[in-house]
Amino acid sequence: MKVGGIPRRTIWLESDGWSVGIIDQTKLPHAFVTLRLTTVEEAAHAISAMLVRGAPLIGAAAAYGVCLALRVDAGDPALDRAYDTLVKTRPTAINLRWALDAMRAHLKALAPTARLAAAYKKAAEIADEDVGINRSIGEHGLALIRAAASRKKPGETINVLTHCNAGWLATVDWGTATAPVYLAHEAGMKIHVWVDETRPRNQGASLTAWELNNHGVPHTVIVDNTGGHLMQHGMVDLCFVGTDRTTAEGDVCNKIGTYLKALAAKDNNVPFYVCLPSPSIDWTINDGIRQVPIEQRGGDEIARITGRTDDGRIETVTITPEGSPVANYAFDVTPARLVTGLVTERGACAASREGLLGLFPERRPNR
Repeated sequence: MKVGGIPRRTIWLESDGWSVGIIDQTKLPHAFVTLRLTTVEEAAHAISAMLVRGAPLIGAAAAYGVCLALRVDAGDPALDRAYDTLVKTRPTAINLRWALDAMRAHLKALAPTARLAAAYKKAAEIADEDVGINRSIGEHGLALIRAAASRKKPGETINVLTHCNAGWLATVDWGTATAPVYLAHEAGMKIHVWVDETRPRNQGASLTAWELNNHGVPHTVIVDNTGGHLMQHGMVDLCFVGTDRTTAEGDVCNKIGTYLKALAAKDNNVPFYVCLPSPSIDWTINDGIRQVPIEQRGGDEIARITGRTDDGRIETVTITPEGSPVANYAFDVTPARLVTGLVTERGACAASREGLLGLFPERRPNR
């Protein structure tokens, strides 16, 4: 995707060939800042402090974090320590564990002297695979946008509502929920995105709007509670959201507030699609509400907010009364019954075990 007209990814190797470059997403939308990671501890901090965020991207960042650890020590104990350090950074998104499991399994089979080069190669493969997956999700989601367009009068705008940031900033490139939008825009379709601000971190207003603006996609930022009103008045044709973990039964864990959007969509007969890269599927659990660990983050994300003043200064202010306690649940679970369909790199399917197994038959138990 483009920043100032220049195509970029969200994570890369620097010119030295070993340190890792990232975009500091905590500085967006007011400043575009890149950082250089040189240690596993820096990679872990980047993930936990949400300098990098989004399930696919933190998986790639963790993979490169393993590479940085092996530059110091490539033995088994050091590899295990790196795994343990990184896997604790974010408990909800399954891609983190998926990437770390893939890295450790691949490297444990090799002699320590061969591990460093193999680690960088494997991390690059994980990043490249994410780009390919997201492009394919975009193509399958584009078919759904075309279907929505066929139900409208010729030339009418297709209105998509999204929540949080499931754009290219949450992945290595393309995004999940935004990939169909970008492809529709590049195909010359008239498309417009309603961007939920997505409290408490404002990832819609700060990140999704920033990247859509940079890529030239028409969009409008709305407060989180506006979506139901828009749906009641026929102003939303379909919803695309991402996911941090989806169960084998099709329950979807995503940024807090996704469940409420799904309820509104169901009540107004608006198709509600979840764009789902296969590494985000947790085949080991069935009940999202009871089994997915929901991350609870610090209260300052709710009590304090950062913005730019009229004279250009970046300031952080407190918006809650002194002494008021704050609860910050970062995710919620949307039951499969509220999801119109899951859009994966292999196609779209029903939000159900059979729907997912139809696309991923290799996951069927041996009989």
